[in-house]
Amino acid sequence: MPQIDAVVTGAGGFIGGHLTRALLAEGKSVRAVDRKPLNEWYQAHPEAENLVRDLSLREPCTEVLDGGAGEVYHLAADMGGMGFIESNKAACMLSVLSSTHMLLAARDCGVGRYFYSSSACVYAAEKQTEAAVLPLREEDAYPAMPEDGYGWEKLFSERMARHFREDHGLATRSARYHNVYGPYGTWDGGREKAPAAACRKIATAVLTGADEIEIWGDGEQTRSFTYINDCVAGTLRLTRSEVTDPLNIGSDQLVTINQLYALVESVAGVTLKYRHIPGPLGVRGRNSDNTRIVKELDWAPSTPLLAGLELTYRWVHDQVKAKLDGRPYQR
Repeated sequence: MPQIDAVVTGAGGFIGGHLTRALLAEGKSVRAVDRKPLNEWYQAHPEAENLVRDLSLREPCTEVLDGGAGEVYHLAADMGGMGFIESNKAACMLSVLSSTHMLLAARDCGVGRYFYSSSACVYAAEKQTEAAVLPLREEDAYPAMPEDGYGWEKLFSERMARHFREDHGLATRSARYHNVYGPYGTWDGGREKAPAAACRKIATAVLTGADEIEIWGDGEQTRSFTYINDCVAGTLRLTRSEVTDPLNIGSDQLVTINQLYALVESVAGVTLKYRHIPGPLGVRGRNSDNTRIVKELDWAPSTPLLAGLELTYRWVHDQVKAKLDGRPYQR
């Protein structure tokens, strides 16, 4: 294959689809790779070279980087919201195969910059036991005790990217994403995250006339949520910077889950009753400390949660309506 400007793995997923769009808008040649059939990609851009490959295997990783690449964005992973990662720890950890094989291929094929998408799940649970949590600083990842399964794979692969830089001269960059949300993402089926789930439940109530929705736990657990455009912008900035240590890419606007649902209700123009039920909750509180990213990149995520939810709800509402009407929809 000829050298290409950018390779995006996990391009059929939520963040990968948006990142591919952004790179194409810059005029880059993009090779987009995912193991899902093309008709299941969230966004399949015809201007990109779209390949269906299983990157848990070594040979396909070498194939997609054959000829070299200016930038590689490795987003491919088996993941989802809390409901998925709590009950699929082995599957999440097997993402280490694609992480390993892509690094080996990047080392051998000639890659300018290599970006690895890590996660806020690398942070120790003991630092996230209160709803009024202190924002997580990058140094809080050590001593290591990340979220079981998914968090361990992310921290290990992040560390492996560091050692490929130190031992082999591969210019690696890593970002710890904090709860990224927005249109063209998973909104049902068990892998969706809290903002998409809230949009789905409230849209379904609006469209069916229900007056009550379910929320896992007491709803007082806290999170910050990062709009997809901020995630993409931060990813591109970090990849092209000289910052070698992992950085948080996350909003620092902390809200409870009950507040998240209330914001979506305000967008939908309804007030519903909540029924709190048992369910996977994860840590009690999590927020991003953006001190370092502001210092290093003179930038931080800035989209207000309400503004991002307005766009997300509108898209999820249309998908729910299409599903209820028996029309094609983006799951």
